[in-house]
Amino acid sequence: MPLSQQQFEHLEKRLHEERARVQHDLADFSQGEADDDMRDRNGDLSQFPTHAADLATDANAEEVDATIATRQTAELVLIDEALDRMTRTPELYGICENTGGDIPFERLDIIPWAKTVVESATS
Repeated sequence: MPLSQQQFEHLEKRLHEERARVQHDLADFSQGEADDDMRDRNGDLSQFPTHAADLATDANAEEVDATIATRQTAELVLIDEALDRMTRTPELYGICENTGGDIPFERLDIIPWAKTVVESATS
């Protein structure tokens, strides 16, 4: 069943909310990186790990943060693509790119940038 105008507007709002959330998270990550760089340039050793185990923990945390930032950057691209679809080809938004069938509203409400139905996404 195609999306109603009310559902379409709701999903557009959701995409903008998700975009703002991801941008906020990425800005926080970037600010943390900038703060670390500034401390390094200023020679601030107050947060420098003094134990070898701390070095490994810090390196692991940095790797996890970078992985999350990479995932969020990819998510932002998908959100922008969905917003573009809504604007340029609204008749294709909510249509599975693999099957051509409707993506259920419930799925789009959770992942408004979804391009496929669940069954198609897992195969």
